[in-house]
Amino acid sequence: MRIAMDANALMMPVEAGIRVFDELDRLLGQFDCVVPETVRQELEKLADSGGEAGRAAAVGADLASRCEPVETAESYADDALYDLATTGEVDAVVTNDAPLRSRLLDAGVPVIHLRGRNQLIRTNP
Repeated sequence: MRIAMDANALMMPVEAGIRVFDELDRLLGQFDCVVPETVRQELEKLADSGGEAGRAAAVGADLASRCEPVETAESYADDALYDLATTGEVDAVVTNDAPLRSRLLDAGVPVIHLRGRNQLIRTNP
């Protein structure tokens, strides 16, 4: 399975105390992950802002190095994730962004998101 990671998914270790890749291993077994360049840029910009969000983004940027970087024609991270998912380049998207999650599910794309405080689940359309 090939999944795309959103910025908030990569920030989960700090924001939710979740070991995101361990949870993905538990949920999916074998998987490959990609991160759109726009998500990497978003994380870098947030990391520079400092504070708790900046620390979470810095951790997320570091975790993003575990994923394959991908370029898309989209300049907005949510649109890049949507494009990857709806063109079949990825099988699911990992995000906690409620509007993006709804948009993906409406388009028939499975979404992996946080359930409760420390567990990821997969929601199918």
